[in-house]
Amino acid sequence: MLFERTAISKKPEATIQQDLDLLKNDEKLKPDLVFRDPYFLDFLGLSDLYSEKDLESSIIAELQRFIIELGSDFAFMARQKRITIDNRDYYIDLLFYHRRLKCLLVIDLKIGEFEASYKGQMELYLRYLEKHEQMEGENAAIGLILCTGKSEEHVALLQLDKSNIRIADYLTALPSQKILQEKLHQAIEIAQQKLLQKERD
Repeated sequence: MLFERTAISKKPEATIQQDLDLLKNDEKLKPDLVFRDPYFLDFLGLSDLYSEKDLESSIIAELQRFIIELGSDFAFMARQKRITIDNRDYYIDLLFYHRRLKCLLVIDLKIGEFEASYKGQMELYLRYLEKHEQMEGENAAIGLILCTGKSEEHVALLQLDKSNIRIADYLTALPSQKILQEKLHQAIEIAQQKLLQKERD
């Protein structure tokens, strides 16, 4: 799927470099090399109209394929994990553990575009896990918010990386061949411009 991921990425050259670095330095695994953007969830068979509950139920029904899409070393731990803070119940959509990163991974499923309020919700989950669930020798939990779109400026202004939170798009259907070709041509033009710039310098 590298072609599809690269072709529709907003930073195709960065995506390519990340994958190449992962292949070269397999022993040096960092969270940036674990998480993808976007995730292709076309195998869930969702129609155009679905709810967060439909999305979650479809993921559980196709858990093996979902874990394969996440990547290697992910272990499923819980669905709708209940946590209680000040006598209020909250529910973590999906909880995983990553063996090589040695940390818990919270996945929050959202319908529609990313909103700033999602950060606060995820931070609450992560701090709770850090206080009550993290075991000795484990690293801080990571949050992954899956949504159907995101504003790069929102993500940059919220400084999510400092909060150990990642945002990724998910697609319930593969992009059309036309879109992939357009994105590929854009990536080639960017690469050619960079080469020309290097030659001039």
